[in-house]
Amino acid sequence: MNSIDFAISELEAMKKKPDFLFYKGNTDLLYRRKVSIIGSRKPYQYTQQMTHAIAHELSRVGTCIVSGGAMGVDAIAHRGAGSANTIAVLPCGIDLRYPAVNKSLLGSIETEGLTLSQFEAGFAATNWSFVVRNELVVALGEVLIVTQADEESGSMRSVEYALEMGKKIYVLPHHIGESEGTNRLLAEGKAEAIYDISMFVGRFGKVRSAIDVSDPFLRFCAMRPVYEDAVQKYGEKIFEAELNGVIEVQNGRVVLT
Repeated sequence: MNSIDFAISELEAMKKKPDFLFYKGNTDLLYRRKVSIIGSRKPYQYTQQMTHAIAHELSRVGTCIVSGGAMGVDAIAHRGAGSANTIAVLPCGIDLRYPAVNKSLLGSIETEGLTLSQFEAGFAATNWSFVVRNELVVALGEVLIVTQADEESGSMRSVEYALEMGKKIYVLPHHIGESEGTNRLLAEGKAEAIYDISMFVGRFGKVRSAIDVSDPFLRFCAMRPVYEDAVQKYGEKIFEAELNGVIEVQNGRVVLT
């Protein structure tokens, strides 16, 4: 189990900055542009689709997605981003994959992305540790996206952290009577709705046109492979694509431009 004293400015926004964090995975993700996505553990189908789309499109422009590894919106956000482009903040010891239903997902993130915890190995999640986890999720993101939340939910407590930290908050537009927590935020002018995913994602990077699915090389690069693996598979074609601006190398991985 590894631990590190992370010298990143985002943690300064917390009420009590952790002295160190336990981690598994790629700490380079901490120094990428990051967006936090949270929401209900029982999202509507609309919420599921939009959460996945937002996370996926943000990852395509090089933005790392931060969430809490929980069921529902959290898991969908992690999957939408892809394991190599996401940070899961745990409410338990770094050695525990909680909740069990997300065991496989968290294992993939440990290997390809990054899991973080403020808690010693073996520590089981408690009511208060979820609150601590939520503050760290919010602190790490440049902005907070809440795709669905009822009043008095854990997500709305996270919103309080975001407001205290001066973070911009974004939500999905929902019908009256649905996701009443986020609808209230809109009514009170505390959040901005995402009406167009492409326009929103454009604030974080260049939005690419659709990938030519008939080209296996572009499909391969869209998976953000490790640079050495890409060179081994495609050789000179990788160098040519980099020179022509088709790809970039970010943190040791190939990224389509």
